[in-house]
Amino acid sequence: MSTFRLAGLLRLRKLQEDAVRAELARARATEHDRRRREQRVRQVLGDSGIDASSAEAVQSIAAARASSSSMLGELDALLAQDRRAVADAEAAHAAAKTRTTQLEKLQEHHADRTRRADLAAEQSVLDDHAGRVGQRRGGDA
Repeated sequence: MSTFRLAGLLRLRKLQEDAVRAELARARATEHDRRRREQRVRQVLGDSGIDASSAEAVQSIAAARASSSSMLGELDALLAQDRRAVADAEAAHAAAKTRTTQLEKLQEHHADRTRRADLAAEQSVLDDHAGRVGQRRGGDA
């Protein structure tokens, strides 16, 4: 059986695909963690059990809300970046997977052609052997 000449490239493409898949997993994990953090901040903002009976309490509430609102704005911006990073990583993974799949199909085609050639060669040997056996038997008669 002849060797697949692109085997080294296929191994490289698989390694590249693995690296891109790992980057995609990291991007998804980062986005997930940041989304959970944002949900916790929003929950804390909604659960503020501060008594607003005094002017100081109202000022404290306003300051806390302004600070939290600013933090949520920053988290929203970071989440948007995370979403773009995930989308980019998904696109890179799809491209890497396509490149790998193309080479795998070439490898399968090569293996199939090699098997057919080997079977044809084996059949030729068997036919040749059968012909010689038939000639010997024909000569003995």
